[in-house]
Amino acid sequence: MTDETQMVAALDARARRREDRRDFFRAFGAVAAVGGGLALTSCGGNDSSSPTPTPTGTSTASPTPTPTPTNSSGFTDIDVLNFALNLEYLEAQFYAFAANGTGLAATLLTGPSGTTPGAVTGGRKANLTDPVVANYAREIAQDEVAHVEFLRNALGNVAIAMPALDIGATATGAFSNAARAAGLIGAGATFDPYENDDNFLLAAFLFEDVGVTAYRGALGGFANALIRQAAAGILAAESYHAAMIRSALYTRGLSTPTLIDSSEAISNARDTLDGATDIDQGVRPIGDQSNIMPFDPATGLPYGRTTGQVLNIAYLNRNAVTSGGFFPSGVNGNIKTSAAN
Repeated sequence: MTDETQMVAALDARARRREDRRDFFRAFGAVAAVGGGLALTSCGGNDSSSPTPTPTGTSTASPTPTPTPTNSSGFTDIDVLNFALNLEYLEAQFYAFAANGTGLAATLLTGPSGTTPGAVTGGRKANLTDPVVANYAREIAQDEVAHVEFLRNALGNVAIAMPALDIGATATGAFSNAARAAGLIGAGATFDPYENDDNFLLAAFLFEDVGVTAYRGALGGFANALIRQAAAGILAAESYHAAMIRSALYTRGLSTPTLIDSSEAISNARDTLDGATDIDQGVRPIGDQSNIMPFDPATGLPYGRTTGQVLNIAYLNRNAVTSGGFFPSGVNGNIKTSAAN
């Protein structure tokens, strides 16, 4: 399989039903073919080094990429992409279960030889009675699965296995602990993200804004220009997802104001986890304007989070730890520790 064919297949997975977008993905694939693909080549300090062979065939049958240069965070581009893959596993499993009642295929869970994928705790088809919300769920599920496929193809045989995930609906599970930290439920109560449309949207809201800030925070640190361009594409997709979820919460919140209140409570809880800076926003209108796109007023750009701050939220812990919350055994790869806040 050529570089162009592989890149089209990976990037175009989320847009098979959108024929007018195919030209863009083919063009991106052509650029990848010229520049060595997304094989995570060793750049020798720049982006023009000779490419190593790109992955061929399935996501699990690809040559080992050579090390990428160390970026500004001290981690390699491969480290950061594998960190992102952890988050994509989490989102893809949640949405796939909620939309379709089944999780990722077993072929999308494996890692390097000798590693075993983690188990998924919980997950079931959500009771979505609003056709708009149900359609959103199915679309985002398709996109998130495509992100997993894309990153696994890009990383080849250094792609990490899926870590253990908690997406269940128990009183002691991650969703309930997050809802309890936000003040949405009391001690011993359960938050079930699959119970109804509103709960699903609040659970999705918990993830989506974090995904946007994670990619925004990582984008400038990639040393390889092709990887940076691909990550920018995923950032754009995640931003669309966040806007869909935020718009649905805002619209439904006009008739059910507690939904808007709940978005603010979740936002405040995230802010207490990721440090002293107040960068998070719910969907409460600002004056006579909606607040679908939270941004830094000084730049007009979305906020970014460090990997440590992202893990503070994913682990539901403001301290420097290596597991907890939605990742009960931690994430896989070299970036594992949350920030000390």
